Amino acid sequence: MNKNIIQLTEKHVAGTYGRYPIVLVKGKGSRVWDKSGKQYIDFVSGLAVNNLGHCHPSVVAAIKKQAEKLIHVSNLYHIEPQSQLAEKLTSLSFADKIFFCNSGTEAIESAIKLARKYFFDQGQSGRTEIITMHNSFHGRTLGSLSATAQKKFHIGFKPLLPGFKYIPFNDLQSARKAITQKTCAILVEPIQGEGGVNIADPSYISGLKKLCQKNGVLLIFDEVQSGFGRTGKLFAYELYKTKPDIMTMAKALGGGIAIGAMAGTNRVMKSFVPGTHAATFGGNPLACSAALATLKVITGKNFLNKVNASGIYFLKRLKKIARKIPIVKEARGTGMFLALELDQPGHEIVIDCMNRGFLINCIQQNVLRFIPPLTISRKDIDSLISVLSESLIKLNDK
Repeated sequence: MNKNIIQLTEKHVAGTYGRYPIVLVKGKGSRVWDKSGKQYIDFVSGLAVNNLGHCHPSVVAAIKKQAEKLIHVSNLYHIEPQSQLAEKLTSLSFADKIFFCNSGTEAIESAIKLARKYFFDQGQSGRTEIITMHNSFHGRTLGSLSATAQKKFHIGFKPLLPGFKYIPFNDLQSARKAITQKTCAILVEPIQGEGGVNIADPSYISGLKKLCQKNGVLLIFDEVQSGFGRTGKLFAYELYKTKPDIMTMAKALGGGIAIGAMAGTNRVMKSFVPGTHAATFGGNPLACSAALATLKVITGKNFLNKVNASGIYFLKRLKKIARKIPIVKEARGTGMFLALELDQPGHEIVIDCMNRGFLINCIQQNVLRFIPPLTISRKDIDSLISVLSESLIKLNDK
């Protein structure tokens, strides 16, 4: 049966993904099952989407309830769950207003447009350039791809959109030198996810804020992957005690339902007026209801404290592996946003773990990324560590 579905996929679905040969059909908590009935413990969680695990009861109930009332209406009208979600997000963050869309890449597109429109409204139409960081990842649409400073993603899609300048990550001096009279914003991931789980230094983030304030430049945080508890805080910017002017978010916001958002202060958001930007499905009743249910769980008593405690435990176990196995260069991360960097490709490890019932992810060819549900148990962490250690030792001894 798995084979039939795989054949259908290969025949009829665009080949934009290198898919593993399993067909997942059911999920609950930290576990998923394929069509043959095999169980896997999921340390990928839909690429940091299922922060509450698969089919969380509160999210499922909210979706069912809303689906029976109203699934979609146009943004030409007021939408009750959308207004409630905007109020919730602003109360939980630095932001005053929210623009809703459907994905992280759309959130980035809206942030790019807002930054440029803001300076146009200030009578500074020449300020259109946005500074981004090497190894960043901001999305696949042409605008967000142009903001992404990884050459491998650019192959076959040039010419990219003009107006982006790439500089080294965690290098404040480079940022200082890069700012000109054309600069409208600095766009940065506090933690680079696709780039290798690279964590910004606190002095770097606070330094970027000071540079932006000094030069009248907007600071944009891409929290598409790091938001909603992934770092042990609701948003990663809280770790750095530094508020941006604009922030993008998506992935885990909807508990598995597609929704993205761009948040900003009143100062910048006033530049978005009717006709400047839109998203037909953005902030639809179903997605917003799922997001409200998701946020209620994540912001519940002691939820993030437990995430932090589990994350510390997980990282300690990974660091122990790094000390013992020579091919492991480093264990790093925060909260449930963790990685092992190897001195060689890690694809073989992913396959071995999958065959033994664990789903993990490899990025940048040699970085094993662990982004499980925030509710993952220590027992499941220990089980992965045992299998992972055996797999790494086997590769090390080759």
